Amino acid sequence: MKNRNVPVLIGLLLAAPVCWAGVVVGRPAPAFSLSDAAGQPRSLAEFSGQFVVLEWVNPDCPFVRKHYDSGNMQGLQQTYTQKGVAWLSINSSAPGKQGHLTTETAQQFVKERAAYPTAVLLDPDGVVGRRYGAKTTPHMFIIDPKGILIYAGAIDDIASPDPADISEAVNYVATALEEAMDGQPVSVPASHPYGCTVKY
Repeated sequence: MKNRNVPVLIGLLLAAPVCWAGVVVGRPAPAFSLSDAAGQPRSLAEFSGQFVVLEWVNPDCPFVRKHYDSGNMQGLQQTYTQKGVAWLSINSSAPGKQGHLTTETAQQFVKERAAYPTAVLLDPDGVVGRRYGAKTTPHMFIIDPKGILIYAGAIDDIASPDPADISEAVNYVATALEEAMDGQPVSVPASHPYGCTVKY
């Protein structure tokens, strides 16, 4: 039996926001600025007016490898960046910890995995990761063009490192983006993230 990730559903009838660690679904996403893989400063504010996906990444995590080795994450990145979504992959692994990226290794990661993010952002001191309450890699967040957090949680509903599960899974990120871009409410605005713990 698959280890289905049980979503934490918003109380639609009560119109209550869903709290997720450091952020609240339905409220403004916390602002931040980080350096990208080229060493250039990037901020959430520069993507105002766009949908934004935040993807916490650790290249050495088997759950991350599941989605990159299969091409699933790159496919999502390419599909939605081509639709005008800003996709920001954030690495919060501390120096000396598993998956830590420097500007050089971040560029290598993108090239070797043929990744398609708008930017890879480096958060070695973990400030932004903790601000968002990022717990796992991957841990996914979606922000709408008004700056409101509309999704937080897992990439999909099967919590395993097995790439064979991808075709059977409900992809929460794709579903939320399609619903929101179509002007509909997000049916699953929060879920329990799965993966490796973020190596703060």
